[in-house]
Amino acid sequence: MLEIEAAGFYFFVSAMNRNEFDKIINQAAQERACEVVAVDFNDDDNVFEVTIDRQSEPVSLEDCEYVHRAVLAAFNRDIEDYALTVTSLGIDAAEADELLKSIQE
Repeated sequence: MLEIEAAGFYFFVSAMNRNEFDKIINQAAQERACEVVAVDFNDDDNVFEVTIDRQSEPVSLEDCEYVHRAVLAAFNRDIEDYALTVTSLGIDAAEADELLKSIQE
């Protein structure tokens, strides 16, 4: 974690390597025969939203979960301080959260 002072305020910048993040999500998506079509990053909240797609058939919840777990395995959320959502085209983050909740129950 890097501390930066600007105009009397302190900001903490995560040491997360964005190139490594991109490499991991692309590799995990390819392993599931998917491709990463978008990575949205909200710098204010350190939130990533990754969107994956597949040409041959719809993306499954298991595909999204696979990519998500690959990132979790590579980056410690407590140290890197980030939030991550992996979704597919045609399903938004709220719908994905509801599906995950129903599976966990």
